[in-house]
Amino acid sequence: MQQNKTVSQQKTINPVYWVPTAYFAMGLPFIAINLVSVFMFKDLGISDTQIAFWTSLIMMPWTLKFLWSPFLEMYRTKKFFVLVTELLSGILFGIVAFSLFFDYFFAISISTMAVIAFSGATHDIACDGVYMAELNKEEQAKYIGVQGAFYNVAKLVANGGLVGAIEGASLEANKGAYSYAWMIIFAVIAAIMVLIGLYHIRMLPSNQIPSTTKKTTSEVGRELVAVIANFFTKKHILYYICFIILYRLAEGFIMKIAPLFLRASRDVGGLGLSLTEIGTLNGVFGSAAFVLGSLLAGIYVSKFGLKRTLFTLCCIFNLPFVAYTFLAVTQPTNVYLIGTCITMEYFGYGFGFVGLTLFMMQQIAPGKHQMSHYAFASGIMNLGVMLPGMVSG
Repeated sequence: MQQNKTVSQQKTINPVYWVPTAYFAMGLPFIAINLVSVFMFKDLGISDTQIAFWTSLIMMPWTLKFLWSPFLEMYRTKKFFVLVTELLSGILFGIVAFSLFFDYFFAISISTMAVIAFSGATHDIACDGVYMAELNKEEQAKYIGVQGAFYNVAKLVANGGLVGAIEGASLEANKGAYSYAWMIIFAVIAAIMVLIGLYHIRMLPSNQIPSTTKKTTSEVGRELVAVIANFFTKKHILYYICFIILYRLAEGFIMKIAPLFLRASRDVGGLGLSLTEIGTLNGVFGSAAFVLGSLLAGIYVSKFGLKRTLFTLCCIFNLPFVAYTFLAVTQPTNVYLIGTCITMEYFGYGFGFVGLTLFMMQQIAPGKHQMSHYAFASGIMNLGVMLPGMVSG
C-alpha cells in the first residue's frame, strides 16, 4: 500500500518541473562532446581531420544504444538510470577538465568522452522512457516543444555562453592559457550535471515498479532477441528506417565542419570569426531561434496533428542548410548577414526536429517494448548523422 501511495504521489509531479531539466541534462553531454570539444581541440592544436573523425566516432554509443536498451527495462527503474548517468557524467566531465594539463591530454580526454557518450546515451534511453511512461499522447505532443527547446537551451549555455567566455584566454594566445580556460569550462559542465542529478532525486517522477525478478543469462539473451525481432517486424519498419536516416543526413555533413568553418581564417575558406562572435551567433541567437522554432513546432503539431504536419516539418528542417552553402560561396564580412543565416538555420532545425522526435515516439516506439524501440529508432537516426560526420573532415 505504501508503494502504491508513493507511485500516486510521483504521478502528480507536474511535467513543468522535470521535463525542462531532464532534457537539458540530455542535451548538455551531447553538445559538450559533439560541438564544444571541437572548439577546445582546435584551440589546443589538434588537426581538423582528427577532430572531425574522433569527435564523430565517440558518438557511436548514441547509435548503438539499442543493444543495451532492453536491459534497462529488466532492472530497477527508468528513474534510477537517469539519476546514475547524470551523476556519472558529471564526475567524468570533471576528469576531462583536469586532464588538459597532461602531455597526452587528447588521448585521456577523448577516451573519457567516449565513456561519457555511453553514459549520455544510456541517460537518453531512460529519460525518453520516463517521458513516454509518464505522459499520454496528448501530453507528449503538448510538451514536445518544451522538450526540444530545453535540449537546446543546453546548446545556448555550452556552445554560446561558455564558448564565448573562452575568448579572454586568447589574449595570451598560448596553449597553457587555453588549457586553463577550457578546464574551467568543463568543470562548470561537470558541476551542472551533478546538481541536476541531485535535483532529480526528488523531482523526477517514476510510476515503474522496480523489477525484482532474477533472470538467467539465457533468459536475458532470449529477451534481447525478442525485443530486436519485434522491432524489425513492425509494419512499414523498413520505410521508417530509411526515413529517419535520411531526415538528418544533411545535418551530419555540416555538424562538425560548420564550427571549424566559422573559426577558420578567410585565406583558407573560412569566415575568421572570433570565439566571442561564434558564441554569440551560434549559442545565443542560434539557440534562441532553435528554442523558438521548437516551441512553435510543438504548438503547430498539437493543433493539426503529426500526419498533416510531418512533410512540412521535414522540408523546413532541411531547407535552411542552403544558408551555409551561401556563406561558404560568398564569404560575407557583414556579421549581421552571417548571423541571419545562422539564425535561420537554427530556427528551421528546431522547428523540423520536433517532427522527427514525435514520429519516432508515436509511429515506431508504441508497443510492449516502447523504451527499447524508441532507443532503436533514435540510434538508427544518429547513424545518419555520425557516418557523414566522420568523413566530413
